[in-house]
Amino acid sequence: MYLDFHGFREKPFNLTPDPRFVFLSKTHKEAFAHLLYGINNRTGFIALTGEVGSGKTTVLRALLSQLDTDRHRTALIFNPYLSPTELIQNINREFGVQAHTSNNSSLLDALNLFLLKQNAEGRTVVLVIDEAQDLQAPVLEQIRLISNLETDREKLIQIILSGQPEFLKILEKNEMRQLSQRITVRYHLMPMDFQDSVDYIHHRVEVAGGKGGVLFSRRALKLIYKYSRGLPRLINAACDRALLAAYAKNTAKINSRIAATGIKDIRRSSASHTSIRRLILIPTLVMLAVLMAGGIYFKWRNFLEWFYPPQKVEEASQELSHSGVAELGKVPEEENARRAFNTLAGFWNVPPLPESTNLSQANGMDRAALDRELHLYRFSGNLGALLRLNYPAMLELTIPGIQGKRFVCLMGIENGHLLIDPPIGGRKTLSFKDLESHWSGQGFLLWKDSLNLLRRLSSGSKGGHIKRLQDLLREAGTYRRLLTGVYDEETVLAVKEFQSSMGIEEDGIVGGQTLMLLYGSLQRFEVPKLTVRPK
Repeated sequence: MYLDFHGFREKPFNLTPDPRFVFLSKTHKEAFAHLLYGINNRTGFIALTGEVGSGKTTVLRALLSQLDTDRHRTALIFNPYLSPTELIQNINREFGVQAHTSNNSSLLDALNLFLLKQNAEGRTVVLVIDEAQDLQAPVLEQIRLISNLETDREKLIQIILSGQPEFLKILEKNEMRQLSQRITVRYHLMPMDFQDSVDYIHHRVEVAGGKGGVLFSRRALKLIYKYSRGLPRLINAACDRALLAAYAKNTAKINSRIAATGIKDIRRSSASHTSIRRLILIPTLVMLAVLMAGGIYFKWRNFLEWFYPPQKVEEASQELSHSGVAELGKVPEEENARRAFNTLAGFWNVPPLPESTNLSQANGMDRAALDRELHLYRFSGNLGALLRLNYPAMLELTIPGIQGKRFVCLMGIENGHLLIDPPIGGRKTLSFKDLESHWSGQGFLLWKDSLNLLRRLSSGSKGGHIKRLQDLLREAGTYRRLLTGVYDEETVLAVKEFQSSMGIEEDGIVGGQTLMLLYGSLQRFEVPKLTVRPK
């Protein structure tokens, strides 16, 4: 409504997560550092807590996008309402562990074998469990048992438990003392301070295309901060209403009066909504009982229009259609994976997988990639990090009502939407919100190590491959010395500078993610990239 008036390309303060708007404040960066410390030092258990809307998910997504998949295996469990057996089944499934049994002990044995294999290959396994405050005691006990999987020297799995402050109270209970004592790294995510809140607002305005035409006065910012208490979700709500109020008053300047109007509108809507819900609860239940008894059928859209405000209908209409979901469900998981892999293979002009190929095994795609002189990169993170890689990707979808996983290929961006293949419900593009709502955060990319550099390159390494690496870094503009063929301090600094420029972890180690970005940044390598069609 107010986008054209204020000169935005899109809404800057949407309440739904969007990786393009990620902003890490001081407290978010601190939380990130604690998580990274716990993982790198293999502490076993890490706890991240914070109020609703404080940005825990933002920190977790940022972390997962930074972990190099050559040296890490990650899984995210975001459904806390599981039984102990369902939990370990979900964990095994996320890690690609095959276990054709529902026996808890056998499932744990299968996971242990996977962890031992990853440890032998030098990888760190990270399990993230969100909404931990909703986990039942038997499930928490199951998590504790999983943490017992270890060698004589170190833990085999690093477990991050993320939840609201209520989770801390759960850990204080006497029956939880064994679990609580094992959590050696903890961080409670505090709200942003005033300056970070101001920077957050300016950041989102800039990403949405604001050119300075929309200005929040200092007093307006203070009012918004006082209302939100530094919680990103409440900041978004207050700023969105302020922009709407400014539009209604035909002014681009958001002063304290406009901001107060927006905040007052939020509070009035909240109070009104609570009162209305109380008034209609009983008659609504009676009405539903009558409808069910009479077998009266209402189409879903009419149902939404009847019970919810118009904006809710609009949000629902943006989700993937039922017919589109049904299309994916008709194709078995293995066949869907094969087709998606072949779509990626087409970008590299390598032979497709024949119809007889079974990709049900966890390492099936790895073998298929190596057979075609390519590497498979396992991605875990958010869309922002994925788009920075700028490679076509095979994305894993988790869709209610469909058993197993399904995949679509991300081909590029068109008019602010994501180009996908195959089309879903006749749609060749999806909004960021639609994809986020069904994407597990996991994906696969194919890439080529053109100069055969994929090996453990660390300080002190020598050889011709180091010269080739230095030459690439010099071409990328971060290495400015003679080619020595020694992975010395200057080379480490050049790698870190390149990693920083690409927005990935600055560890000075050249793994798959760094090489992908390095090859992709230089013109002399023919690397498939995401198609970008301007708005």
